[in-house]
Amino acid sequence: MNDKMKNLVVRTISGVALLVVVFGGILWSQWSLGALLLLMLVGGVTELFSLIEKQNLQPQRALGMIACVLLFALNFMLVSDDIQVLYGGSKYFVPILAFFALLFPLMFICELYRKQANPAANIATTILPVFYVALPLSLLLYMPIIGREAWNPWVLIGYIAIVWSNDVFAYLSGMAFGRHRLFERLSPKKSWEGFFGGLIGALVGGWVVARLMGDEPLAWCGLAVVTVVTAVLGDLVESMFKRAAEVKDSGALIPGHGGVLDRFDALLLSAPFVFVYMITIF
Repeated sequence: MNDKMKNLVVRTISGVALLVVVFGGILWSQWSLGALLLLMLVGGVTELFSLIEKQNLQPQRALGMIACVLLFALNFMLVSDDIQVLYGGSKYFVPILAFFALLFPLMFICELYRKQANPAANIATTILPVFYVALPLSLLLYMPIIGREAWNPWVLIGYIAIVWSNDVFAYLSGMAFGRHRLFERLSPKKSWEGFFGGLIGALVGGWVVARLMGDEPLAWCGLAVVTVVTAVLGDLVESMFKRAAEVKDSGALIPGHGGVLDRFDALLLSAPFVFVYMITIF
């Protein structure tokens, strides 16, 4: 077996395992969904800080990670019925929110004593993961309840299925028909043919999800369009970060796929747009 074939086998096996973990974590309970997203958050933030440090910047890793985890925890407390009912989570919300707010001026104070060459850049890159990683993953917590009378994890499954349908169809159509480069400066392999192939795959996926869930197909097809456009931009944004850091992958956590950012870059940028679309249309 040659190296290319071995890589395909490893990629396939790890992809199936990832699929089982992600879908299992979403479907099992709100707690398993929270744990899954929290693991993705920690992995993604760690990788992003590593990419930043390769550019000779020094973000405050500890404060940045704490801010990301607290933002996620605050949103999880708002969404999870179990925390509110069993543990009285609402009484802890305001103190945690206050501590979260104080983290940001604390970053400026800490930078006074670090004696770094680029204090403004260090502070900015400390805050960056809050918006690039923690906020999108926090918004995913709300998707199972938007426009629903009860928590329905299949809504989130449907959205992720559309993201991955776009990835698969874009890859296949790009390999088969790709001639015109989409954004050669950052991603030489992406093509307009791949983009439209991914769009067709996502539209089919959106229609199938709508039929399975008994929802309006037009609403899910609209969600598919929003997802495809923003997911492609998400791929390009992560490519921009990796090129600046001069690395091929953001990490090596997922064999054959790279790191958390490599696998979920499309989802991170598309999630806020899809969230706004869902609360407007669903």
